[in-house]
Amino acid sequence: MAALKHVIVGTAGHVDHGKSALVEALTGTNPDRLEEEKRRGITIDLGFAFLSLGDVNVGFVDVPGHERFVRNMLAGVGGIDLVLLVIAADESIKPQTREHFDICRLLGISRGLVAITKADLVDSDVLGLVRLEMEEFVRGSFLEGAPIVPVSTKTGEGFEALRRELLRAAGEIPARKAESHFRLPIDRSFTLKGFGTIITGTLVSGAVKVEDDVEIYPMRRRVRVRGLHSGGRTIEKAVAGQRTAMNLGGVEHTEIARGMTLSVAGVFRPTVRCDARITMLSSARRLKNHARVHFHQGTAETVAEVSLLEHQELAPGQSGLVQLRLNDEVLLLPGDRFILRQFSPVMTIGGGVVIDAHAMRHRARDLSVLPFLQTFERGTHEAALAALTERLAYPLSLEDIMSRAGWVESEVHDATRVLAAEKRLRILSETPFRVASYRAVADCAAAMSKEIEEFHRANRLLPGIPRQDLRGRIGDPDADVFDVALHDLVKMGTVSVSGDLVQRAGREIALSAEEAKAKTVIETEFERAGLTVPSFAAVLEKLPVEAKRAQRILQILLRERVLIRIAEDLVFHRAAVAQLRELVANYKRQKGQRIAVPAFKELTGVTRKYAIPLLEYLDREHVTRRVGDERVIL
Repeated sequence: MAALKHVIVGTAGHVDHGKSALVEALTGTNPDRLEEEKRRGITIDLGFAFLSLGDVNVGFVDVPGHERFVRNMLAGVGGIDLVLLVIAADESIKPQTREHFDICRLLGISRGLVAITKADLVDSDVLGLVRLEMEEFVRGSFLEGAPIVPVSTKTGEGFEALRRELLRAAGEIPARKAESHFRLPIDRSFTLKGFGTIITGTLVSGAVKVEDDVEIYPMRRRVRVRGLHSGGRTIEKAVAGQRTAMNLGGVEHTEIARGMTLSVAGVFRPTVRCDARITMLSSARRLKNHARVHFHQGTAETVAEVSLLEHQELAPGQSGLVQLRLNDEVLLLPGDRFILRQFSPVMTIGGGVVIDAHAMRHRARDLSVLPFLQTFERGTHEAALAALTERLAYPLSLEDIMSRAGWVESEVHDATRVLAAEKRLRILSETPFRVASYRAVADCAAAMSKEIEEFHRANRLLPGIPRQDLRGRIGDPDADVFDVALHDLVKMGTVSVSGDLVQRAGREIALSAEEAKAKTVIETEFERAGLTVPSFAAVLEKLPVEAKRAQRILQILLRERVLIRIAEDLVFHRAAVAQLRELVANYKRQKGQRIAVPAFKELTGVTRKYAIPLLEYLDREHVTRRVGDERVIL
């Protein structure tokens, strides 16, 4: 059994040309749901109806034709698959016919048909003339060659032919990708007794099931889908292309407004700035830089400022890259189409497609961004992701990429695998998933190598630079980028890491004659002193080097374990420490396990100044354990 296909048909045309009557004749449902609409005989807001044509379910969005209600028309036309352009035989093409048709073209709608209504009001000659006018009107557009079907709701003429053509056109429409992220622009919100909050909209991508946790954007409220309804029946799952009503738990209907979007939870971020390509209508005025316009996308409407990136102004019919700065947050993804209307007087002037939904702020006519936008606009997933990681100065998480590009998780992983194999991108971490450009890691490694060399030149007696100091010296890059770059250098044999210290691989400290002599003097003095060690200041007086170098030589002896630091200001030769351990072991064999401080002082011949730090050292080394005022020898 073939899968049921869902197609959304949008009516378009001038006021009082019979759009609602046409939909009612096709479906048996009057789409005018408001009392005022029925009283006045015109559609004010969006209306909906459904028609089953075999294995195709058609959802009709009946949009207002009156000029004052075009903004409501824009809220409904964004999710449609094909347009049913309605022309009254007794009036032919009128102003809203042109504006609705322009909007459909700007939104990239590629299929449709024409219905000539009220065919019973004119004779065959007039009907033939209207047909010729329509053929001329749509020439060069997506409706060129489309069926033109005369109909009459009064006599029933033409409706069988119209149904056949609708079925044929619906069959040619590619199925929407069900595996895409679920998105539903909200066009209505109300409450129903016994159910609570209900929202409606056209499911433009993906799928949603009862009990799914979803999110309302841009308010960022997570809610649960308590029930689904489509085409007059309750369903368990809604898929792309369906007109859908949802019963939501966790939110009041008064908190939801037309223009919000229901989508997957925790993935997307609303935006107030996007880069896009716009196309001006040939009937529009010239668009100047920083012009304010009305922006319509899906069911959302806001005011936007247009910053031109390529041109000083856009002429009628011209296309160009722009940045749109929105007054309100909107959920946008690359590929989303939108309409622009003149700020005042309000009329449709153009439309476009989103390229980068989370664009950085640009200067006007900023040509440096153009190659990135052109790649992101027309390139493959791999090219787009490579361009994105190159452009951004920070690594990207899985959520960053999905939100920025609109891809699903599998598309992100597929693109990153290809780019990683081609050495154009680095996977910094699998869990959590993070990536960066290949150049970012390579540049970090190069800066690291240079800084390590400079450190060694300036600090001959230090074995290496602490990791955090190294990271700070090269501009504090992202921790994952730093770690991967350091790992690369270690793998190449360029550097080595010992504990917290990073150094050039194979480096050995070369002492001058003076420094070698100073090292011997320090070791000899501490070895001769035994457990009664001198202060380092006293030893310094006997050295042939200045204090700074002497301190570094002392650090070398400590690292080599020739000297052992017992306390902050007490250092002992390793021979003295070994002697101490032997004394304690002999004491245990001869006098038992317990030893007090006086007995320890007598055993070692040291004063309390040395005895307490030495006993504490033995505690740390698990040679002894303090019990009250005594130590137990282990």
